[in-house]
Amino acid sequence: MKGSGSASAISLWRDQRFRRFWAGNTVSQFGDRITELALPLIAVSALNTSANQVAWLTALVWAPNLLAVFLGAWVDHRARKRRLMIIADLLRAATLLSIPAAYVWGVVTLGQLYAVAWLTGAAGVLFNTSYPPFFVSLVPRASYVDANSKISASRSVSYVAGPAIGGALIQILTAPVTLVVDAITFLVSALLIGRVAVDEPPAETGGAAPPLLRRAREGLVLVVRHPVLRACLGCAATVNFFTFLAGSGLVVLFASRNLGLSAGVIGFAFGIGATGSLLGALLAPRVSRRIGVGRSIALGAVIFPAPVAVAAAAGGPLWLRAGALAASEFLSGVGVMLFDVNLNALQTTVIPDGLRSRIAGAFSTINYGIRPVGAVAGGLLATGIGLRATLFVAALGGVMSLLWLLPSPIPHIRSLAPETAAGTTADTAG
Repeated sequence: MKGSGSASAISLWRDQRFRRFWAGNTVSQFGDRITELALPLIAVSALNTSANQVAWLTALVWAPNLLAVFLGAWVDHRARKRRLMIIADLLRAATLLSIPAAYVWGVVTLGQLYAVAWLTGAAGVLFNTSYPPFFVSLVPRASYVDANSKISASRSVSYVAGPAIGGALIQILTAPVTLVVDAITFLVSALLIGRVAVDEPPAETGGAAPPLLRRAREGLVLVVRHPVLRACLGCAATVNFFTFLAGSGLVVLFASRNLGLSAGVIGFAFGIGATGSLLGALLAPRVSRRIGVGRSIALGAVIFPAPVAVAAAAGGPLWLRAGALAASEFLSGVGVMLFDVNLNALQTTVIPDGLRSRIAGAFSTINYGIRPVGAVAGGLLATGIGLRATLFVAALGGVMSLLWLLPSPIPHIRSLAPETAAGTTADTAG
Protein backbone atom coordinates (compact mmCIF):
# COMPACT_ATOMS: atom_id res chain seq x y z
CA MET A 1 0.00 0.00 0.00
CA LYS A 2 1.33 3.45 -0.84
CA GLY A 3 2.62 5.20 2.24
CA SER A 4 0.87 8.48 1.73
CA GLY A 5 -2.44 6.76 1.37
CA SER A 6 -2.62 6.07 5.07
CA ALA A 7 -4.01 8.90 7.15
CA SER A 8 -3.20 7.55 10.60
CA ALA A 9 0.20 7.70 12.23
CA ILE A 10 1.95 4.43 12.95
CA SER A 11 5.04 3.50 14.91
CA LEU A 12 7.72 3.68 12.23
CA TRP A 13 10.03 1.47 14.26
CA ARG A 14 7.51 -1.34 13.70
CA ASP A 15 7.72 -0.88 9.95
CA GLN A 16 10.51 -3.11 8.65
CA ARG A 17 10.68 -1.22 5.36
CA PHE A 18 11.27 2.10 7.12
CA ARG A 19 13.81 0.53 9.47
CA ARG A 20 15.81 -0.76 6.51
CA PHE A 21 15.76 2.60 4.77
CA TRP A 22 16.61 4.47 7.97
CA ALA A 23 19.52 2.10 8.68
CA GLY A 24 20.92 2.50 5.17
CA ASN A 25 20.58 6.27 5.34
CA THR A 26 22.25 6.40 8.76
CA VAL A 27 25.21 4.29 7.65
CA SER A 28 25.78 6.43 4.57
CA GLN A 29 25.55 9.62 6.69
CA PHE A 30 28.48 8.39 8.76
CA GLY A 31 30.28 7.58 5.52
CA ASP A 32 29.77 11.17 4.37
CA ARG A 33 31.45 12.47 7.50
CA ILE A 34 34.45 10.25 6.72
CA THR A 35 34.71 11.60 3.17
CA GLU A 36 34.52 15.19 4.38
CA LEU A 37 37.70 14.53 6.37
CA ALA A 38 39.51 12.08 4.13
CA LEU A 39 39.25 13.76 0.72
CA PRO A 40 40.86 17.07 1.72
CA LEU A 41 43.48 15.21 3.79
CA ILE A 42 44.49 13.16 0.76
CA ALA A 43 44.83 16.35 -1.27
CA VAL A 44 46.96 18.01 1.40
CA SER A 45 49.12 15.08 2.54
CA ALA A 46 49.63 13.13 -0.69
CA LEU A 47 49.60 15.99 -3.21
CA ASN A 48 50.67 19.00 -1.11
CA THR A 49 47.84 21.10 -2.51
CA SER A 50 47.27 24.78 -1.82
CA ALA A 51 44.35 26.26 0.12
CA ASN A 52 42.79 27.43 -3.15
CA GLN A 53 42.96 23.91 -4.63
CA VAL A 54 41.34 22.44 -1.53
CA ALA A 55 38.60 25.10 -1.79
CA TRP A 56 37.93 24.01 -5.37
CA LEU A 57 37.69 20.42 -4.16
CA THR A 58 34.90 21.44 -1.79
CA ALA A 59 33.21 23.58 -4.43
CA LEU A 60 33.09 20.70 -6.91
CA VAL A 61 31.12 18.57 -4.44
CA TRP A 62 28.41 21.26 -4.34
CA ALA A 63 28.59 22.28 -8.01
CA PRO A 64 26.23 19.57 -9.41
CA ASN A 65 23.41 21.06 -7.34
CA LEU A 66 23.32 23.95 -9.81
CA LEU A 67 21.97 21.47 -12.38
CA ALA A 68 19.57 19.78 -9.95
CA VAL A 69 16.51 21.47 -11.47
CA PHE A 70 17.21 19.70 -14.77
CA LEU A 71 18.14 16.37 -13.23
CA GLY A 72 14.98 16.48 -11.13
CA ALA A 73 12.90 17.08 -14.27
CA TRP A 74 14.52 14.03 -15.84
CA VAL A 75 13.99 11.87 -12.74
CA ASP A 76 10.27 12.73 -12.61
CA HIS A 77 9.74 10.83 -15.87
CA ARG A 78 11.53 7.71 -14.68
CA ALA A 79 9.26 5.01 -13.25
CA ARG A 80 11.52 3.40 -10.65
CA LYS A 81 12.93 5.98 -8.28
CA ARG A 82 14.23 3.32 -5.90
CA ARG A 83 16.40 1.91 -8.68
CA LEU A 84 17.86 5.37 -9.31
CA MET A 85 18.69 5.72 -5.60
CA ILE A 86 20.48 2.36 -5.69
CA ILE A 87 22.39 3.38 -8.82
CA ALA A 88 23.42 6.62 -7.09
CA ASP A 89 24.76 4.70 -4.07
CA LEU A 90 26.65 2.24 -6.29
CA LEU A 91 28.13 5.10 -8.33
CA ARG A 92 29.36 6.82 -5.17
CA ALA A 93 30.90 3.58 -3.91
CA ALA A 94 32.69 2.84 -7.19
CA THR A 95 33.94 6.42 -7.51
CA LEU A 96 35.34 6.48 -3.98
CA LEU A 97 37.04 3.09 -4.44
CA SER A 98 39.03 4.51 -7.36
CA ILE A 99 41.11 6.60 -4.94
CA PRO A 100 42.54 3.81 -2.74
CA ALA A 101 43.13 1.79 -5.93
CA ALA A 102 45.11 4.65 -7.45
CA TYR A 103 46.90 5.19 -4.13
CA VAL A 104 48.10 1.59 -4.10
CA TRP A 105 49.55 2.07 -7.58
CA GLY A 106 50.98 5.48 -6.70
CA VAL A 107 49.03 7.34 -9.37
CA VAL A 108 46.69 9.60 -7.36
CA THR A 109 46.34 13.00 -9.05
CA LEU A 110 44.55 16.22 -8.21
CA GLY A 111 42.49 15.79 -11.37
CA GLN A 112 41.23 12.45 -10.08
CA LEU A 113 40.25 14.00 -6.75
CA TYR A 114 38.38 16.74 -8.59
CA ALA A 115 36.57 14.14 -10.71
CA VAL A 116 35.67 12.09 -7.63
CA ALA A 117 34.37 15.20 -5.86
CA TRP A 118 32.15 16.14 -8.81
CA LEU A 119 30.89 12.61 -9.50
CA THR A 120 30.02 11.92 -5.86
CA GLY A 121 28.25 15.28 -5.73
CA ALA A 122 26.32 14.47 -8.93
CA ALA A 123 25.35 11.04 -7.58
CA GLY A 124 24.17 12.74 -4.40
CA VAL A 125 21.92 15.02 -6.45
CA LEU A 126 20.51 11.99 -8.30
CA PHE A 127 19.79 10.31 -4.95
CA ASN A 128 18.21 13.43 -3.43
CA THR A 129 15.94 14.14 -6.41
CA SER A 130 14.80 10.50 -6.52
CA TYR A 131 14.18 10.41 -2.77
CA PRO A 132 10.96 12.51 -2.38
CA PRO A 133 8.68 10.23 -4.49
CA PHE A 134 10.20 7.19 -2.77
CA PHE A 135 9.59 8.76 0.65
CA VAL A 136 5.86 9.31 0.06
CA SER A 137 5.53 5.72 -1.17
CA LEU A 138 7.14 4.50 2.04
CA VAL A 139 5.82 6.75 4.83
CA PRO A 140 2.16 7.48 5.76
CA ARG A 141 1.23 11.16 5.54
CA ALA A 142 0.50 11.35 9.26
CA SER A 143 4.07 10.15 9.96
CA TYR A 144 5.94 12.65 7.76
CA VAL A 145 7.15 14.77 10.69
CA ASP A 146 8.09 11.70 12.74
CA ALA A 147 9.99 10.15 9.82
CA ASN A 148 11.88 13.38 9.09
CA SER A 149 12.67 13.65 12.79
CA LYS A 150 14.21 10.18 12.88
CA ILE A 151 16.21 10.74 9.71
CA SER A 152 17.42 14.15 10.92
CA ALA A 153 18.33 12.73 14.32
CA SER A 154 20.60 10.11 12.78
CA ARG A 155 22.19 12.80 10.62
CA SER A 156 22.81 14.88 13.75
CA VAL A 157 24.41 11.90 15.50
CA SER A 158 26.69 11.48 12.48
CA TYR A 159 27.86 15.07 12.93
CA VAL A 160 28.51 14.45 16.64
CA ALA A 161 30.32 11.12 16.37
CA GLY A 162 31.24 10.92 12.68
CA PRO A 163 34.29 13.21 12.71
CA ALA A 164 35.76 11.39 15.72
CA ILE A 165 35.21 7.98 14.09
CA GLY A 166 36.57 9.26 10.79
CA GLY A 167 39.61 10.77 12.47
CA ALA A 168 40.38 7.53 14.30
CA LEU A 169 40.02 5.49 11.10
CA ILE A 170 42.27 7.88 9.19
CA GLN A 171 44.86 7.68 11.97
CA ILE A 172 44.81 3.87 11.90
CA LEU A 173 44.25 3.13 8.21
CA THR A 174 45.42 6.35 6.43
CA ALA A 175 43.01 8.59 4.54
CA PRO A 176 42.95 6.74 1.18
CA VAL A 177 42.28 3.36 2.78
CA THR A 178 39.58 4.90 4.97
CA LEU A 179 37.62 5.72 1.81
CA VAL A 180 37.10 1.98 1.43
CA VAL A 181 35.02 2.15 4.61
CA ASP A 182 33.01 5.02 3.14
CA ALA A 183 32.42 3.05 -0.08
CA ILE A 184 31.17 0.11 2.00
CA THR A 185 28.62 2.39 3.68
CA PHE A 186 27.13 3.23 0.29
CA LEU A 187 27.08 -0.45 -0.67
CA VAL A 188 25.21 -1.20 2.57
CA SER A 189 22.77 1.61 1.81
CA ALA A 190 22.17 0.24 -1.70
CA LEU A 191 21.61 -3.26 -0.31
CA LEU A 192 19.11 -2.10 2.31
CA ILE A 193 17.18 0.19 -0.05
CA GLY A 194 17.05 -2.66 -2.54
CA ARG A 195 15.20 -4.70 0.09
CA VAL A 196 12.56 -2.00 0.70
CA ALA A 197 9.45 -2.95 -1.26
CA VAL A 198 7.28 0.04 -2.20
CA ASP A 199 4.47 0.54 -4.71
CA GLU A 200 5.88 3.25 -6.94
CA PRO A 201 3.46 5.02 -9.31
CA PRO A 202 4.00 4.27 -13.02
CA ALA A 203 5.79 6.74 -15.24
CA GLU A 204 3.69 9.09 -17.33
CA THR A 205 2.66 7.56 -20.65
CA GLY A 206 0.74 8.67 -23.69
CA GLY A 207 2.76 10.58 -26.27
CA ALA A 208 6.28 11.93 -26.24
CA ALA A 209 7.59 13.40 -23.02
CA PRO A 210 7.83 17.21 -22.97
CA PRO A 211 11.32 18.65 -23.52
CA LEU A 212 13.57 18.65 -20.48
CA LEU A 213 13.73 22.45 -20.29
CA ARG A 214 9.95 22.66 -20.33
CA ARG A 215 9.65 20.12 -17.51
CA ALA A 216 12.24 22.01 -15.44
CA ARG A 217 10.35 25.24 -16.07
CA GLU A 218 7.09 23.63 -14.92
CA GLY A 219 8.69 22.81 -11.58
CA LEU A 220 9.97 26.35 -11.10
CA VAL A 221 6.62 27.87 -12.13
CA LEU A 222 4.73 25.75 -9.61
CA VAL A 223 7.10 26.82 -6.83
CA VAL A 224 6.65 30.50 -7.71
CA ARG A 225 2.85 30.27 -7.98
CA HIS A 226 2.18 27.98 -5.01
CA PRO A 227 1.69 30.09 -1.84
CA VAL A 228 3.22 27.50 0.47
CA LEU A 229 6.14 26.40 -1.72
CA ARG A 230 7.00 29.99 -2.64
CA ALA A 231 7.17 30.96 1.02
CA CYS A 232 9.13 27.80 1.89
CA LEU A 233 11.76 28.44 -0.78
CA GLY A 234 12.01 32.16 -0.11
CA CYS A 235 12.41 31.61 3.61
CA ALA A 236 14.91 28.75 3.24
CA ALA A 237 17.00 30.59 0.64
CA THR A 238 17.11 33.74 2.77
CA VAL A 239 18.08 31.94 5.96
CA ASN A 240 20.70 29.90 4.05
CA PHE A 241 22.22 33.03 2.51
CA PHE A 242 22.62 34.75 5.85
CA THR A 243 23.78 31.70 7.80
CA PHE A 244 26.45 31.15 5.14
CA LEU A 245 27.22 34.87 5.32
CA ALA A 246 28.49 34.11 8.81
CA GLY A 247 29.50 30.57 7.92
CA SER A 248 31.41 28.20 10.18
CA GLY A 249 34.70 29.59 8.83
CA LEU A 250 34.00 33.17 9.91
CA VAL A 251 32.61 32.00 13.25
CA VAL A 252 35.81 30.03 13.86
CA LEU A 253 37.91 33.03 12.85
CA PHE A 254 35.90 35.32 15.14
CA ALA A 255 36.12 32.88 18.05
CA SER A 256 39.87 32.59 17.62
CA ARG A 257 40.83 36.22 16.92
CA ASN A 258 38.16 38.25 18.68
CA LEU A 259 37.21 35.96 21.54
CA GLY A 260 40.69 34.50 22.03
CA LEU A 261 39.45 30.90 22.30
CA SER A 262 41.71 27.91 21.70
CA ALA A 263 41.07 25.31 19.02
CA GLY A 264 39.99 22.81 21.67
CA VAL A 265 37.40 25.17 23.15
CA ILE A 266 36.07 26.06 19.71
CA GLY A 267 35.80 22.39 18.77
CA PHE A 268 33.95 21.68 22.03
CA ALA A 269 31.49 24.51 21.28
CA PHE A 270 30.79 23.10 17.84
CA GLY A 271 30.25 19.67 19.39
CA ILE A 272 27.68 21.25 21.71
CA GLY A 273 26.01 22.66 18.60
CA ALA A 274 25.72 19.20 17.05
CA THR A 275 24.14 18.00 20.30
CA GLY A 276 21.59 20.81 19.95
CA SER A 277 20.76 19.56 16.47
CA LEU A 278 20.12 16.09 17.83
CA LEU A 279 17.86 17.47 20.55
CA GLY A 280 16.03 19.64 18.02
CA ALA A 281 15.40 16.68 15.74
CA LEU A 282 13.97 14.67 18.62
CA LEU A 283 11.83 17.56 19.88
CA ALA A 284 10.47 18.62 16.48
CA PRO A 285 7.47 16.23 16.42
CA ARG A 286 6.48 17.16 19.97
CA VAL A 287 6.76 20.91 19.28
CA SER A 288 4.79 20.44 16.06
CA ARG A 289 1.97 18.72 17.92
CA ARG A 290 1.95 21.42 20.60
CA ILE A 291 2.02 24.62 18.52
CA GLY A 292 1.40 23.37 14.97
CA VAL A 293 3.60 22.65 11.95
CA GLY A 294 3.51 26.19 10.56
CA ARG A 295 4.41 27.91 13.81
CA SER A 296 7.19 25.38 14.39
CA ILE A 297 8.69 26.38 11.04
CA ALA A 298 8.42 30.05 11.95
CA LEU A 299 9.99 29.42 15.37
CA GLY A 300 12.86 27.54 13.76
CA ALA A 301 13.35 30.34 11.21
CA VAL A 302 14.13 32.63 14.17
CA ILE A 303 16.03 30.30 16.51
CA PHE A 304 18.27 28.99 13.71
CA PRO A 305 19.99 32.27 12.63
CA ALA A 306 19.46 34.58 15.61
CA PRO A 307 21.80 32.98 18.20
CA VAL A 308 24.94 33.93 16.25
CA ALA A 309 24.30 37.39 17.74
CA VAL A 310 24.92 35.85 21.17
CA ALA A 311 28.42 34.85 20.09
CA ALA A 312 28.97 38.22 18.39
CA ALA A 313 28.08 40.07 21.61
CA ALA A 314 30.31 37.90 23.80
CA GLY A 315 32.91 39.42 26.06
CA GLY A 316 34.22 39.22 29.61
CA PRO A 317 36.07 36.29 31.18
CA LEU A 318 37.06 33.17 29.26
CA TRP A 319 34.22 31.03 30.62
CA LEU A 320 31.64 33.62 29.51
CA ARG A 321 33.10 33.92 26.00
CA ALA A 322 33.29 30.16 25.60
CA GLY A 323 29.80 29.73 27.06
CA ALA A 324 28.35 32.30 24.67
CA LEU A 325 29.82 30.48 21.66
CA ALA A 326 28.56 27.11 22.92
CA ALA A 327 25.09 28.52 23.66
CA SER A 328 24.98 30.10 20.21
CA GLU A 329 25.85 26.83 18.48
CA PHE A 330 23.46 24.81 20.66
CA LEU A 331 20.45 27.08 20.09
CA SER A 332 21.16 27.27 16.36
CA GLY A 333 21.31 23.47 16.26
CA VAL A 334 17.89 23.21 17.91
CA GLY A 335 16.49 25.86 15.58
CA VAL A 336 17.73 24.35 12.33
CA MET A 337 16.08 21.03 13.15
CA LEU A 338 12.76 22.61 14.15
CA PHE A 339 12.90 24.40 10.81
CA ASP A 340 14.10 21.53 8.59
CA VAL A 341 12.03 18.67 9.99
CA ASN A 342 8.73 20.54 9.79
CA LEU A 343 9.48 22.36 6.53
CA ASN A 344 10.43 19.12 4.77
CA ALA A 345 7.28 17.41 6.03
CA LEU A 346 5.09 20.30 4.87
CA GLN A 347 6.69 20.39 1.43
CA THR A 348 6.20 16.65 1.08
CA THR A 349 2.50 17.11 1.83
CA VAL A 350 1.74 19.87 -0.68
CA ILE A 351 3.91 18.88 -3.69
CA PRO A 352 1.94 16.94 -6.36
CA ASP A 353 3.21 13.41 -6.96
CA GLY A 354 4.16 13.96 -10.60
CA LEU A 355 6.36 16.96 -9.79
CA ARG A 356 8.21 15.84 -6.68
CA SER A 357 11.64 15.28 -8.20
CA ARG A 358 11.73 18.40 -10.36
CA ILE A 359 10.60 20.58 -7.44
CA ALA A 360 13.25 18.95 -5.24
CA GLY A 361 15.73 19.82 -7.99
CA ALA A 362 14.51 23.43 -8.13
CA PHE A 363 14.87 23.75 -4.37
CA SER A 364 18.38 22.28 -4.46
CA THR A 365 19.51 24.57 -7.27
CA ILE A 366 18.39 27.70 -5.46
CA ASN A 367 19.08 26.64 -1.86
CA TYR A 368 22.51 25.17 -2.47
CA GLY A 369 23.33 27.73 -5.15
CA ILE A 370 22.76 30.59 -2.71
CA ARG A 371 25.16 29.16 -0.12
CA PRO A 372 28.48 29.91 -1.85
CA VAL A 373 27.11 33.35 -2.76
CA GLY A 374 26.47 33.98 0.94
CA ALA A 375 29.92 32.72 1.86
CA VAL A 376 31.64 35.03 -0.64
CA ALA A 377 29.49 37.98 0.46
CA GLY A 378 30.37 37.23 4.08
CA GLY A 379 34.08 37.34 3.33
CA LEU A 380 33.73 40.68 1.54
CA LEU A 381 31.54 42.11 4.31
CA ALA A 382 33.90 40.97 7.06
CA THR A 383 36.79 42.64 5.24
CA GLY A 384 34.82 45.86 5.01
CA ILE A 385 33.06 46.16 8.39
CA GLY A 386 34.76 43.53 10.57
CA LEU A 387 33.89 40.09 11.86
CA ARG A 388 31.68 41.11 14.79
CA ALA A 389 29.49 43.42 12.71
CA THR A 390 29.19 40.76 9.98
CA LEU A 391 27.86 38.24 12.51
CA PHE A 392 25.25 40.75 13.68
CA VAL A 393 24.19 41.35 10.06
CA ALA A 394 23.89 37.57 9.56
CA ALA A 395 21.70 37.21 12.64
CA LEU A 396 19.39 40.08 11.70
CA GLY A 397 19.20 39.09 8.03
CA GLY A 398 18.47 35.47 8.89
CA VAL A 399 15.57 36.46 11.13
CA MET A 400 14.18 38.55 8.26
CA SER A 401 13.45 35.25 6.49
CA LEU A 402 10.34 35.23 8.67
CA LEU A 403 8.89 37.90 6.36
CA TRP A 404 8.38 35.22 3.71
CA LEU A 405 6.26 33.16 6.11
CA LEU A 406 4.05 35.73 7.82
CA PRO A 407 1.86 36.69 4.81
CA SER A 408 1.66 33.08 3.62
CA PRO A 409 -0.73 30.31 4.77
CA ILE A 410 2.12 28.56 6.60
CA PRO A 411 1.69 30.04 10.13
CA HIS A 412 -1.95 28.90 10.08
CA ILE A 413 -1.18 25.28 9.16
CA ARG A 414 -1.47 23.22 12.30
CA SER A 415 -1.30 19.63 11.02
CA LEU A 416 -0.53 17.73 7.83
CA ALA A 417 -4.04 16.37 7.34
CA PRO A 418 -5.02 15.57 3.72
CA GLU A 419 -7.03 18.77 3.43
CA THR A 420 -3.81 20.78 3.93
CA ALA A 421 -2.50 19.75 0.53
CA ALA A 422 -5.89 20.08 -1.11
CA GLY A 423 -6.47 23.57 0.23
CA THR A 424 -3.08 24.99 -0.65
CA THR A 425 -3.06 23.40 -4.09
CA ALA A 426 -6.47 24.83 -4.83
CA ASP A 427 -5.12 28.29 -4.00
CA THR A 428 -2.81 28.08 -7.04
CA ALA A 429 -5.57 27.45 -9.57
CA GLY A 430 -5.88 30.00 -12.33
